[in-house]
Amino acid sequence: MKKIFIGVFSLMLFITIISMLLVGLDGIKNNFNIINNKNKGDINENKLKKVYREEDLNIDVYISKEKRIVSMNIEDYVTGVVAAEMPAEFDIEALKAQAVAARTYGLAHTENFSENKNLKAFGADVNDTTEFQVFIYKDERMALWPKKKGEEYWEKILKAVEETKGEVITYNGSLVMAPYYFSTSSGRTEDAIDVFNKGQPYLKSVESSGEEKSPKYITKVKYTYSQLADIINSYNSKADLKGSTLRSNLRIVERSKAGSVMSLMIGKEYISGQKFRTQLNLNSANFTIEFNPNDITITCMGYGHGVGMSQWGANAMAKDGNTYKEILKHYYQGIELQKLVEK
Repeated sequence: MKKIFIGVFSLMLFITIISMLLVGLDGIKNNFNIINNKNKGDINENKLKKVYREEDLNIDVYISKEKRIVSMNIEDYVTGVVAAEMPAEFDIEALKAQAVAARTYGLAHTENFSENKNLKAFGADVNDTTEFQVFIYKDERMALWPKKKGEEYWEKILKAVEETKGEVITYNGSLVMAPYYFSTSSGRTEDAIDVFNKGQPYLKSVESSGEEKSPKYITKVKYTYSQLADIINSYNSKADLKGSTLRSNLRIVERSKAGSVMSLMIGKEYISGQKFRTQLNLNSANFTIEFNPNDITITCMGYGHGVGMSQWGANAMAKDGNTYKEILKHYYQGIELQKLVEK
C-alpha cells in the first residue's frame, strides 16, 4: 500500500512538473510573440525601401523639336512639366499636387526606378509630348503667357516645385508607377480597370466635384448621319454602316460606375468606349449619343481618360482649403508621400 502511494505521488509530481514546464514554455512563446509583434509594429511599412542621392535623381528627356536627348535634374524637369500641364492661374496647392504627381511619373520611367525602356522615348527615359508628360522650356512657356503675368506665373510654379522638392507618391513603401492625371472629370473619376483593363489599388473611382467651370466640362459635336457612318466604317471595316440605318446599328451597351462608356454595339460588333472616343477624337469616353431628325449630337462630360487626379478637381479642392497632400491622398487612394532624399 505504501509503495502504491509513493508511486501515485511520484506520478502526480511528475505531471505537475511537466505542466509547469509547458506553462513556462507557453509563457516564453507568448512573450516572444509580444516582443516580435511589438518590433513588427515599429517597422514603418510605408518607408521607401531604397535610399537615394541627389545625383540619382536625373532624367533623360527626348526633346522632339530638337530631336535630341537632354539629361536634366528631376526638379528642372518637373518645373517644365507643371508649366506645360497645368494652368498657372490655378491655386498654389493644386500646382504642388501637380508637381508631386509629375515628379513621381517622371522618376517611374527612369532606370533607377524601372527596367523598362519605352521605344517612344527614342533612347531617353521620356519624351516631351503627351505620350508621357508634356515638357516645355521657360522661354517657350513665357511666350505663351501674357507679358505682364509671365514672371509672376513662372515664380509661382518654381515655388510649387521647390516646396515639394524630392517628394513623391508611394504605395506600400514603393514608388507609385502609375500616378495618372487628366484635365477634367464628369464629377467622378474612373477606376483604372474600367479604362485600361488593368487595375491599381490606388487608382479607384472617387468623387470630384466643383469642376463645372472647366471650359471642357461639357462639349458637344454634331455629325450628319452619313458623316458619322463614314467615319465609323473607316475604322471598323466589318461595320458596313449606312446613314439611313445608323440609328438602329449604333447603341451604348455598358457604362462604368463613373459614367464612361465601356462598350458599344456597332452593327454586330462590340468596341470599347475608349476606342470609339479615339476614332472620333472625342474629349472623353463619358458621352451620350442623341439621334436628331437631321443630325447626331454626341455630348461629352469631362476631358481626358478620367483616371487618377483631375486637375480641375484638384484646383476646386485647393480653393476649398485643402492642401496638396490632402488632394493627392483623395485622388490616389491609400498612398503616402515620401522624400526621396532625406536631409
